[in-house]
Amino acid sequence: MHRFLRAVGFSSIKTRHELDKLVGIIMDQPNLTKKASLGSENIYTEITKEFAPHTGITLRGEYDKLGFFYLEHYFPYCESMLITSHEDITVNKRVDTSAFTGMCDDLRIGISMIFYLQNAVDYIHVGCPENTPCKAKLSLSGLSLEGCILLGIAQDNESQEKKNFKTHMRNQLVAKAKNGDQEAIDSLTIDEIDLSTRINRRILSEDLYSIVETSFIPYGSESDNYSIIGTILNWNKANNPYTNEDIYELLVNCNDIVMNICINSKDLIGEPMTGRRFKGTIWMQGHAGFMHFNS
Repeated sequence: MHRFLRAVGFSSIKTRHELDKLVGIIMDQPNLTKKASLGSENIYTEITKEFAPHTGITLRGEYDKLGFFYLEHYFPYCESMLITSHEDITVNKRVDTSAFTGMCDDLRIGISMIFYLQNAVDYIHVGCPENTPCKAKLSLSGLSLEGCILLGIAQDNESQEKKNFKTHMRNQLVAKAKNGDQEAIDSLTIDEIDLSTRINRRILSEDLYSIVETSFIPYGSESDNYSIIGTILNWNKANNPYTNEDIYELLVNCNDIVMNICINSKDLIGEPMTGRRFKGTIWMQGHAGFMHFNS
C-alpha cells in the first residue's frame, strides 16, 4: 500500500483486494486521462480521479496496441491552484519506476527544492531532456501523515514590513553570492554569525517556537520529504465520500513559499485556524506548467 493514501482519506485500505477495487473505480470513473506516445506501440497514460476537492489518486501505466492497460504504479495527490515559483526546474526520471522527480532552486529557502512531479505526461509532451533546466510555472503541494497546530506569532504592520524588506535584501545577496560576488558572500556570513548569536541569547529565556516562526528542512532519506513550520493562510475541511473520512486542506506560507497541504483529520493534533501555524512532515509534490522547449 502507498503509505500516503491515508493523507487523502484512505486509511481504511489495508488489503490488495480493497486496493484493486479502488483501482477499478478510478478506471471506470476517471475525471481526467492524459496520454503520451513513447515512440513504441505502447502509450504512456495517467488516469486521475478526484475523491474530494483538490485531492485524489492518479494511476500510471501503459496501453498496448490491443487496448489493454498495464498498471505500473499509482500515487495519491493534493492539488494547488497557486503558482509557487517561476524559476527553472530540472526533471529526472526515477530509476525504479516511470515516475519523475523535479528540482527547483529558490532563493527564498536557499536550497534546491526536490518534489514529486504530478504531471509526467505534460513533461513528456514538452520534450525537455533530463538534467536540462526547463521554463515552468510551478505549483507546490504536500501530503502529510502527522502534524500539529502551533499558535501564531503576533506581528504588527511595521514589523511585518521590516521583515519583508530584510527578506528582499537577503534574497538579493543570495543571488549575487551564487554568481560569485565575494562581498555578498562575506555579508551573508556576517549576518549568519549575528543571527546565531541572537538565537543563542534568546533561547535562554524564550520558547523555541516563539523564536523560529517558519522553517523548511529536508527530512529523512527521501529527497522529496520535508519537515516544515508554516503560517496557515486559509483552511478547509473536506470529506472523502468513498470512505467518509475527513481531510484538512491547509494553505500554508512557509519561508514565503505558499503551498497546499492535505492531512487526514485523524493525524492532525489541534484545531487549524487562520494565523496559527502548521508543524509537520510532508511529501512534497509539484505540478509544472511547462513552457515550450526549444532544442
